Amino acid sequence: MRKNFGVKSWFYPLPVLIIGTYCQDGTPDAMNAAWGGLCNADKVMLCLGSGHKTTKNILARGAFTVGFADASHVIAADYVGIVSANREPDKLKKSGFHATKSEFVDAPLMDELPVSLECKLVKVNEDGNIIGQIVNVAVDESVLGQDGSLDFDKFRPIAFEPSHNGYHVLGERVGSAFSDGAQIE
Repeated sequence: MRKNFGVKSWFYPLPVLIIGTYCQDGTPDAMNAAWGGLCNADKVMLCLGSGHKTTKNILARGAFTVGFADASHVIAADYVGIVSANREPDKLKKSGFHATKSEFVDAPLMDELPVSLECKLVKVNEDGNIIGQIVNVAVDESVLGQDGSLDFDKFRPIAFEPSHNGYHVLGERVGSAFSDGAQIE
């Protein structure tokens, strides 16, 4: 038997995305955004309100980074989501995140987050969502496996769980994509 809850923003999993931008004065900023994801194989869509400093920064600079929060940085990731750079100019410093300029776009990478997408602004769609072109995926060697690819167990990304406002580690492998379903004939 199912229980109906009506309209809720319960979409699983919701990755915890840390959006890196530069302010007009060149100061790096970061924002936690759970509402975003791929909208094509090489594009990202972010659902950000127009009042966010991050939104203004993206429009002014034409670029942003998307760092994936991990289990080791839950407190800092949550902090940059609950504190606005519109009111706290030292937000990034207080969070404990440190920024390094991307080699590919006019936006900062958060040094502590091992996996990031570097994106150029493509457009803002009719709903106000930001669409960015992925121009590089930057991965810290600490989360690479012996095969040279991303090792999910070392990475330990987190997801936002909206029913109870929790953060959870993603992890256990339960199957193989594009092959397990072939067992059904």
